[in-house]
Amino acid sequence: MNMRQLRNTRQLEFWLKAGETIELQKRNRPVARIVPIAPPAPKEKVWPNFEARHKKLFGNRVLNAVDDFIKNRHGRY
Repeated sequence: MNMRQLRNTRQLEFWLKAGETIELQKRNRPVARIVPIAPPAPKEKVWPNFEARHKKLFGNRVLNAVDDFIKNRHGRY
């Protein structure tokens, strides 16, 4: 891309969003390089310790969800 073509900012923006590096030239000699910003590295998600949370809430009790569902449906199904 030469310096005169730099005026077309829409095309320039499109190329940069696509991740292309643009080299600016004057009289067919490279003058500068426009490089898109690298996307930020994804942060590692820290998940809560569900097992410890469950143990804190319920202790060593075993909860059977199917039995509770059948007991509480009151003949609706």
